Amino acid sequence: MSAATSMNNAPQEKWWMPLVFGVLSVLLGLFFLVQPGVTSIVAARFIGIYWIVSGIVQLIHMFQDRTAWGWNLFLGLLSIVAGLFLVFANPIEAALGLGTAFVFVLGFWGIFMGIMLLIAAFKGGGWGSGILGALSVFLGIILIMSPLSGALALPWVVGIFLIAGGILSIYQGFKLR
Repeated sequence: MSAATSMNNAPQEKWWMPLVFGVLSVLLGLFFLVQPGVTSIVAARFIGIYWIVSGIVQLIHMFQDRTAWGWNLFLGLLSIVAGLFLVFANPIEAALGLGTAFVFVLGFWGIFMGIMLLIAAFKGGGWGSGILGALSVFLGIILIMSPLSGALALPWVVGIFLIAGGILSIYQGFKLR
């Protein structure tokens, strides 16, 4: 088989990857919808373990590459401490703490993006940018004002996004085939 032939078949050989990813995403999304509490606790624990390992790797990397060592030290220690909290804290507190932090980040991100869209609208971006910007700022403020409510709703939102993304990935896998 020539190199040109193998290059033409390359996407078809990997069609199953988006299919498997999609099926796993749909299953995880269903877990978030059916058992939001348990799934959130397990997800928080996995994220905690990831952060601990990531922090250790960051500290090791700090000794290999000395550029920005202070920043690497700070991020490495922060990752380890946050990971230890998620792994060893009360499981419900860990899941709610992670969810609340995520909701705060989403709230501030929404406000920032909304302001950018409003600026774009005033510079000639059109009504769509203005409406989307105002809505984004409004929703960002709501998230920041009631982060616990957002954290409680987060498993269902994550579940819906996982299912929707999984279905699209499954479709892509069959399309590649």
